Amino acid sequence: MTAEPDIDLSLRALADSNRRSILHAIRGHPLPVGSIAEVVGLSQQTTSHHLGVLRRAGLTVGVREGTRHLFAVETDGLAAVRSYLDDFWPTKLSKLKAAIEARDEPENAGGETHG
Repeated sequence: MTAEPDIDLSLRALADSNRRSILHAIRGHPLPVGSIAEVVGLSQQTTSHHLGVLRRAGLTVGVREGTRHLFAVETDGLAAVRSYLDDFWPTKLSKLKAAIEARDEPENAGGETHG
């Protein structure tokens, strides 16, 4: 079982476009650092640094496949970020809907129809 992800660490990790590119590269299947570096266009050293940040944020996990060390997306970490962000949508969407409806009311108040 993994520890509860730290949302602050996760959001800071996701703020970097290179780290988002790395997550995108490994979203379908685990890859070794060399392959990730090639896909995202970074050096292996820089890629390893970013993978470390992502791992500490709970967004990636290292897995062994024989003698190879592969990196994969940690879906629990991403689920925690999504859950955190999802808390904002119902409130914001209902406020947006109310604002749009309020804006549209004066246009339709005169009973005019266009057609």
